[in-house]
Amino acid sequence: MKRSIWIILAVCLMFGTTGCVFYTTGETEVGVRTRKFALTGKGVEDKAYAPGSTYIFMPFINDWHTFDTKLQNLEMVFDRGRGDRRTRDDLLFKTIDGNDISLDVIIAYRIDTEKAPYILQNVAVNNRTLRDKIVRTIARSKPRDIFGELATEEFYVAEKRELQAQRAKDVLQEMLGPMGIVVEKVLTKDYRFNKEYQKAIEDKKVADQQVQKNKSAQHAALEEYKRKLEEAKGEVNKMIADADGVYRKAKIEADVYYEKQKLLAEAIKAEGIAEAKGIQEMNNALAGSGGEALVKLRIAEAMQNKKIMLLPVSEGGMNLKTTDINQLINTMGVKSLGKK
Repeated sequence: MKRSIWIILAVCLMFGTTGCVFYTTGETEVGVRTRKFALTGKGVEDKAYAPGSTYIFMPFINDWHTFDTKLQNLEMVFDRGRGDRRTRDDLLFKTIDGNDISLDVIIAYRIDTEKAPYILQNVAVNNRTLRDKIVRTIARSKPRDIFGELATEEFYVAEKRELQAQRAKDVLQEMLGPMGIVVEKVLTKDYRFNKEYQKAIEDKKVADQQVQKNKSAQHAALEEYKRKLEEAKGEVNKMIADADGVYRKAKIEADVYYEKQKLLAEAIKAEGIAEAKGIQEMNNALAGSGGEALVKLRIAEAMQNKKIMLLPVSEGGMNLKTTDINQLINTMGVKSLGKK
């Protein structure tokens, strides 16, 4: 009996080996094998077969699936000529202040290679099903709520949209990550409002730009006024500095002249005091016993080499009434001639 079983197994093995099938994976694909029947157990094998390889398995008792792991873009846009659908496919929602808006969104994602067996067993059997049934469904619902938190005016601010896109990426990763999907990026493109409202917003933007332009012009005029004011202040300060310089120079010259005149006056005063003291001392000397002799000496010195004439004196002095002046002149003139 045992021999018969071994013969049967050998025959099955021979036929199975001759009927093996080749299974391959592309450059960006991973393969997942499913055992339909096996002595060690059946089901999805917990192994991802590497890209760009060929594998040999027995048919009928094995099944084979592949998943493309390259980066994929799920485009949900208004343009019917592009994106996943040939119809309008952008996200429609309301802003937090109640205005209708449509937004083009692109979800960049890829499959986690290590989780390919889990995806096959629990999520989807191929990339198309994973894209349409899982990624697309979640990507069209949750981002609406996140971008709907913005006010209408905030959609014109790129930084606000970028912030919400990052939030949408984090939320989608939190939801899709356990399913073996890695969300790389959430991108926003064009957005559209109701036509009448769009025109009103554009008109407001133009008015705001004009207001900003006027504010800029006013600011420029104010800065120009400040500049001229500073220039005027500088000129006035220069004039004040020049006047202060002239004043200080004149003050210094006046102080020098004053000190010079003060010293000169003090010198004159000292000289006068010395001269007065000299005269006082002389007066004191003359008032003494030698003063009379000194006076006589000075008189004698003054009369030295001087001509002296004797005139008739009577009654204590020269009597002009009795003196013949003409005769006196003639006599003195004759004497002078005789000497010559």
